[in-house]
Amino acid sequence: MDIVQELSKPGRDPRDEMPKPMLRTDVLDINDLKEGMELTGTVRNVIDFGAFVDIGVHQDGLVHISQICDKYLKHPSEVLKVGDIVKVKILSVDVKKNRISLTMREVN
Repeated sequence: MDIVQELSKPGRDPRDEMPKPMLRTDVLDINDLKEGMELTGTVRNVIDFGAFVDIGVHQDGLVHISQICDKYLKHPSEVLKVGDIVKVKILSVDVKKNRISLTMREVN
């Protein structure tokens, strides 16, 4: 029954049901982001080389696998899963390419 119910909703993104990140009122756009800012976000996707985190702007930020924690990871899914609420720090912002680099290593 569960499988039939899920197949009856084609094109649905299960990440839409995940909790929304705690948004800051001063961060509404990628242009509002500055290096060193600490934010709270929701993990939207876990891939081989890292995880994408929704921090409340239109573009998700990437936490590279080397920036997730201080120990060696074979895959980011060892410590992260979709829907996790995480604290991140902005490493760099490239407005022209719409890229946000994040770290979880140096966050209090």
